[in-house]
Amino acid sequence: MPHQVKKNMGVTLRGKRAEFRLWAPFASAIQIAGTFTPDHPIPLESEQDGYWSVTIDDVEPGHVYKYLIKTGTNVIEKNDPRARAITSSDQGLSVIVDDTFDWEDVTFVPPPHDQQVIYELHVGTFHRPDASTPGTFDSAIEKLDYLSDLGVNMIELMPVTSMAYSNGWGYAPNYIYSVEAMLGGRHGLMKFVREAHKRGIGVILDVVYNHFSGNTDLWQFDGWSENNRGGIYFYNDERGDTPWGGRPDYGRPEVRQFILDNITMWLTEYRLDGLRIDSTIYMRNTEGRDNDPAHDIPDAWFLLQDIVALAHKINPQAIMIAEDCANSAFLTKARADNGCAFDAQWELSFPHAVRDSLGVTPNHPRTLASIRNVLEKSYNGNVFEKVIFSDSHDTAANGSVRLNDAINPQDPTSLEARQTLLLANSLMLTGPGIPMLLQGSEFLQKGAFNDWEALEWEQATKHAGIITAHRHLIDLRLNHHHNTAGLLGQHTAIFHQDDNNGVIGYHRWQDGGPGDDVLVVANISDQNFTTYQLTLPRSGAWKVRFNSTWSGYSSDFANVSIEHITTDDQSLATISLPAYTVLIVSQE
Repeated sequence: MPHQVKKNMGVTLRGKRAEFRLWAPFASAIQIAGTFTPDHPIPLESEQDGYWSVTIDDVEPGHVYKYLIKTGTNVIEKNDPRARAITSSDQGLSVIVDDTFDWEDVTFVPPPHDQQVIYELHVGTFHRPDASTPGTFDSAIEKLDYLSDLGVNMIELMPVTSMAYSNGWGYAPNYIYSVEAMLGGRHGLMKFVREAHKRGIGVILDVVYNHFSGNTDLWQFDGWSENNRGGIYFYNDERGDTPWGGRPDYGRPEVRQFILDNITMWLTEYRLDGLRIDSTIYMRNTEGRDNDPAHDIPDAWFLLQDIVALAHKINPQAIMIAEDCANSAFLTKARADNGCAFDAQWELSFPHAVRDSLGVTPNHPRTLASIRNVLEKSYNGNVFEKVIFSDSHDTAANGSVRLNDAINPQDPTSLEARQTLLLANSLMLTGPGIPMLLQGSEFLQKGAFNDWEALEWEQATKHAGIITAHRHLIDLRLNHHHNTAGLLGQHTAIFHQDDNNGVIGYHRWQDGGPGDDVLVVANISDQNFTTYQLTLPRSGAWKVRFNSTWSGYSSDFANVSIEHITTDDQSLATISLPAYTVLIVSQE
């Protein structure tokens, strides 16, 4: 069968005249039935190469349809794999969409990678109009001013494509071209992006190509399969197995194009500013392992290279992020050097290093070594090729809980929980990498991340001081006061590591000098030091830009008054350092 990949797949609507094209190489006949075929289904003509097509008049946005695919003696009903909308994720119908949308001439260019601060957001739980109604794009828009005021300039949406039961985390997509109707559908996402752009906030979307949900219409789409597996869209041997559903056949040109066209859709039709590709390790290895040639899938590696190249061709400013688990420099290495050329990858070791240092990792000794490792780590000599976070939807779930809940399960908003949460996010917001906050972390959301409990926004009022602390940290991170440029720099050096007392100090800089050099001193322990000595990288006076003990952040904080750290001629400084304290200093 010829491997000819065609354009104009799915529905092409010109006025009221619609062309439908479908790939179903093993079908013996196909008909389309919809509100525009009231009397009887209309047959599609075979193009003799696995593709089928038909042109129909009097088709309008809002019309619904399904394909009737004959295979042998059976006729099976299937939705259009490229439908831009589905009436319902469960047994729904494909929808003809209106391609028009008023973008209101909003122009937006995302900030450079070293100046991005990301907020991970799950639309269904971020902000709900009432307790019984899932969150939508419209309800999330109501909190965009809050995020802008916080200092966030990029939002990473967890997947929003149509999903089983119309809710969930989003990582079991039924239809990768359709935006979940319950969240607000196609125009809801467009409106969200537009309103975010108005506020100077870019939008990144999580997309899932490592598997397609077992409930999807893609499974045995035209009736054919081998070994009773997934058929034309899937590997039909052991490569097709994942813990979550069938793995797509990345070597089949039509499947590769199906995924690449999906990339094009997100970046053009929705004007997204980047994509995070979920679990690339499970795309490129059947066991989800690195350095495991016996189980590698080379086709997936080549596809990932093509995905990134296409995205950057469409929008050179789009940030492409991999979630890989292997921490391989080849994910972000240039394609000419056999890499995938992603802009960054999730640094999955960072949240675990924070937990190790705080002593909340089960059966793991309290240690600063792992914090040091993640602070000193870079890929290909670029610290901004990693996204760092103290919590994510994964670390706050899957049998675990949010960091403040892990610190004090009895009272996740206790003094200790507030201090350590602020400390952890201070390390993240001053560390080398692109920082990312999990929704609600900035006001001590409790418990584990899940897809049914909305954020408790009353906590934002109760812990307004902690939010202010995060706002101050982001201001410093982005050098808004022109005295912390080093936090945007490539260089990090650990100048102090006291494992016995749990104190670490690190130096961030780009070019060095006043206004550039930044020192961060963190007491990651429950000990209070009235006088603590450490040697700084340079002698002189250092002005305190952030003091996590300030009572303005919380009335019961220690409120240690310290405006400057001054050294002797040997660069030795003596400071007061209460438990779970972070100081950020720079020179005038």
